[in-house]
Amino acid sequence: MDFEFSNVAVPFRMQPGLRKLVPGTPQLTRLDPASRLYAEKLAVVQAGQSRLADAGFDPAEALAAIGQREPFQGPVELAFEEDFAVLDGATGKLLWLCVCVPSHWAPEEKIGLPLAAVHATVADNALLLAASQQLVQLVTGNDAYERFVWTVTPSGRYDQHPKRHAREPWPAHLDDEAFAARCWLRAERQSFIPFGNRQAVFTIRVMLQPLAQAVDTSEKAQRLQDSLASMSGAVLAYKNLATAREPLLRWLGRKAA
Repeated sequence: MDFEFSNVAVPFRMQPGLRKLVPGTPQLTRLDPASRLYAEKLAVVQAGQSRLADAGFDPAEALAAIGQREPFQGPVELAFEEDFAVLDGATGKLLWLCVCVPSHWAPEEKIGLPLAAVHATVADNALLLAASQQLVQLVTGNDAYERFVWTVTPSGRYDQHPKRHAREPWPAHLDDEAFAARCWLRAERQSFIPFGNRQAVFTIRVMLQPLAQAVDTSEKAQRLQDSLASMSGAVLAYKNLATAREPLLRWLGRKAA
């Protein structure tokens, strides 16, 4: 799992957290046909549920921009681990979505919306909403950017579309060690590939790892504990972590010690 725990913010805040990429930094990850992620993405592609476009939008230029970074053949969904969206700098709208493994959101409800509307349902979203217009202009300019988001989940499934898969319940009646053993660290690396006339391909790479494997040092445990402890009630509810918070804090505390 290519996730640095330095990207776990303490205290936790819902904020853009963008970082400019050095030119030439890879933004795409080849998808292993033998992987579970490939199998899950293939199922969505075969069901015809992977792509959505705003009226009249042609994704050819966006696909060409992806191919310039990393040449590919066949469906882009099965060439890379990343999902994709196209963000328009003039309107701030999502013009195209090529998404197989969303994290508890429905792409069909977001297509054609401006970025501020996409973030409207996010908890503690004041910083995100205030920065939306500036963010759109920044990422559709000349430079490439990245950001990371993370959560803890009881599901090891990549595809968490709310209409395809019911939310996995948290395990009950387990001690803290057994509880943590049933949890996964789910992280996303999101990046922006600018192209054309102020547009950008938004890449979303979902990464999953059993929590007990991911938290393999006391330093990682302490950082995750501090971040989780600082989340507001609204964020805990939004991330479905309210029930899991206390057993996770106890387990992380012992790992940190």
